[in-house]
Amino acid sequence: MITVTSRLLTGAIAATAFMFTSAQISNAEVLTLSSWVPPTHFIHTDFLVPFTEKVAEATEGRVTITILPAPLASPPQHWELARTGVADITWGNFTYEPERFVSMWFAEFPNAGTNAEAQSRALWQSYEKYLADNAAFDGVKMLAVGMFGGGQLHSGAQSITQPADLADQKFRMGGPIQEKLLTALGAVPVAAPATKAYEMLESGVIDGSLHTMESVVNFRLEDVLMHHTVFPKGFYDATFFVAMNGAKWDGLSDADKAAIQGIIGEDLSAAWGKNFDVQSPAAVEKLAAAGHEIVEASPELIAAVDAIYTTMVADWVDAAKAAGVSDPQAMLDFYNQTYTALAGQ
Repeated sequence: MITVTSRLLTGAIAATAFMFTSAQISNAEVLTLSSWVPPTHFIHTDFLVPFTEKVAEATEGRVTITILPAPLASPPQHWELARTGVADITWGNFTYEPERFVSMWFAEFPNAGTNAEAQSRALWQSYEKYLADNAAFDGVKMLAVGMFGGGQLHSGAQSITQPADLADQKFRMGGPIQEKLLTALGAVPVAAPATKAYEMLESGVIDGSLHTMESVVNFRLEDVLMHHTVFPKGFYDATFFVAMNGAKWDGLSDADKAAIQGIIGEDLSAAWGKNFDVQSPAAVEKLAAAGHEIVEASPELIAAVDAIYTTMVADWVDAAKAAGVSDPQAMLDFYNQTYTALAGQ
């Protein structure tokens, strides 16, 4: 028989547990995350949201992350948002600040690979081994880095397989490596964000645009980019970061830092890459089914790009040394060896 006393005791225990849980929730550290893609984008739904859930789980609710409903600034400003603490956590593209992050150019060169998970893991290992103490990264706690599995050439009106096919063709591009590639191949680089590609193609301002296969679909460019030239090791790449304000990180408890440490770094970098490895093949399948032309670059075009790559590396080694990297060639070799080993697993 349940007595009145036992019922009161049970109620008191439940009330105490509720108050303890409520106190935990009210005392939780709430971090803000600024993101610049819409909430329907796979980076939001399949990468950022799961990350916030893992942080809450790992810290038993003591640390939570709120993804803000709108970005606090334009995409190129997101590193500064984290560094200065305007937002606690941000993500973005190192390419948007090319002079600050000269040290990262090596991973955006041609032939960086097409397995985004292996790329992202290799880039994280390269960052930890060679760049973690570089002054360019001061002020933040790096949570992850990532790559997207190889950007390719996309044209609106013609097939491009030979070097001559690129002569005087105007291509939208987004960074210095892409600009150097296009210029050396005889094309005309036009700097603009990917979000402007559709209207520029439709109005005839450009003839083609540089993207991953997935972004042709995710930026809804299928109607204006019908011809796709694929380089087996990637035409170019881009490097990304997920970063937290350094002072905010330092202010977390040792227990919470240890808990979060277990889900960031190479694991979070791998999660970034895995999403692109899912998205890109699905995009290729969709484009092929819609009748798009998808061709491989000719040996002549690949050779032309390889020759440009050799010059790029030599120029970058000097620039990276000036940016504080003691042995840039060793870092590039380490990345390539690590990527090859991981991609082969």
